[in-house]
Amino acid sequence: VQLVESGGGSAQAGGSLRLSCAASGVIWDRYCVGWFRQAAGKEREGVAAIDAYGTEYHAESVKGRFSITRDPDSKTFALQMDSLLPDDTAMYTCAYDITSCQITAATGHYHDWGQGTQVTVS
Repeated sequence: VQLVESGGGSAQAGGSLRLSCAASGVIWDRYCVGWFRQAAGKEREGVAAIDAYGTEYHAESVKGRFSITRDPDSKTFALQMDSLLPDDTAMYTCAYDITSCQITAATGHYHDWGQGTQVTVS
């Protein structure tokens, strides 16, 4: 599976950005797609994930502000980020695995990763 992120950039605190992850080769009846972020000097953290049933998972730090969606027609996964905070500044990367999000959460493993897109909030 190939993943290509887009939509990053700069935003003011309180603003919004929408990230997109274009995915080729996805098996649409079984997957978990997650968004991760890594700020300078910090460890990578999971932000949100969605599975083939449309079930969403969100980190506590982004609940109520970020949402993850999927569009099989355009073969994309999006991360809508609202009410942005300076602490949201990071490199955002999408990842894919052909398993459930419960398993990826337990193992921390995703098979395929994109290159990432930078988000800067000031």
